[in-house]
Formats: sequence, structure tokens, C-alpha cells
Amino acid sequence: MTIADIKKTAETKMAKSIESFKGELQKIRTGRAHPGILDQVSVDYYGSMVPISQVANVSLLDARTISVQPWEKGMGAKIEKAIRESDLGLNPASQGDLIRVPMPALTEERRRDLTKVVRNTGEDAKVAVRNLRRDANEQLKKLLKDKLATEDEERRSQDEVQKLTDRTIGEIDKLVQGKEADILAV
Repeated sequence: MTIADIKKTAETKMAKSIESFKGELQKIRTGRAHPGILDQVSVDYYGSMVPISQVANVSLLDARTISVQPWEKGMGAKIEKAIRESDLGLNPASQGDLIRVPMPALTEERRRDLTKVVRNTGEDAKVAVRNLRRDANEQLKKLLKDKLATEDEERRSQDEVQKLTDRTIGEIDKLVQGKEADILAV
């Protein structure tokens, strides 16, 4: 493995960490409706558990209401039950074929709790990035030990990996601040 390979691998893995973190942030609900909130809810479809998005059309009616339109007539009750039993604290209501899922307003205390959750998730993402930096630096030291790189190359590469790490952590901080502002906005 060359120095370029090590840096490229670290960069790719850090980008994946950010994508994973963005996915985690989407699961944390704010006061606004977001169709992605129902992504983790599964419904029984002829004996197998599938995400709601595979058996119904999930869209927004307004800023605080998600609409779920089942593709088959008999799925409405099952979808409604799955949403109600999920740990999201949502209470769906049927209107014929359409299921409306109103988003309850968040209390001030719940908003503060959610910001703590966002910060902890951000810290976990930072730890993952720092672990990637450590792995890259260990690989660079191994190249130096095996005499496949000079000390100057190894030092320069470690500095570049550190700059990449700093950039990635800065991006995570921006995402955390944005999500906190979103949660605290009434």
C-alpha cells in the first residue's frame, strides 16, 4: 500500500462517516414533518417486514403533517398500527385510503434533550473520524518501518491526514449546529 492509497482510503472512509452521521441526524425529529422519519418503521407485508416506503407513497401534506397513501387497500390498518407501535411517538389517523400522521409540537424540555442527543451523535462521529486518522497514521508508520517511505514523506503525509481530519470534524460541527438550530426553532 502506498502513501497515496492510505490517504485516499482515509478520505473515503471519513466521507462515509459524514454520510452515516447525516443519516443519523435525519432520524432525530424536529417539530417539522419529514418523510424520512418513517424510514425505519417496518410493516408486515405478506409475512415479511418491509419499510413503509415499499408499500405506500409517503409525502408531506403541510409542514406538520405526513401523508401515507397505501398502494393496496388492505394495508392501511397494518401501516397505521406499525406507525402507532413504533417508538416515534406518532399517532396516525385514517381518512379513507389516506393516513395522516400529524407531528406533535416539541416541548422546550424535549428540545433541550434532542440537542443533547445531537451533540452526542456528533461526538460519536468525531470519534469515528479520529479512529480513522489513527489507523492511517499507523499505516504510514508501518511504511516508514518497512523502509517504503522516508521520514519526510511520512511526516508530510501525517500532516495531510491531520488537515483532512480537521476539515471533516469542522463539517461535523457545522452539521451539529445546523441541526440544533433546526430543533430549537419554534
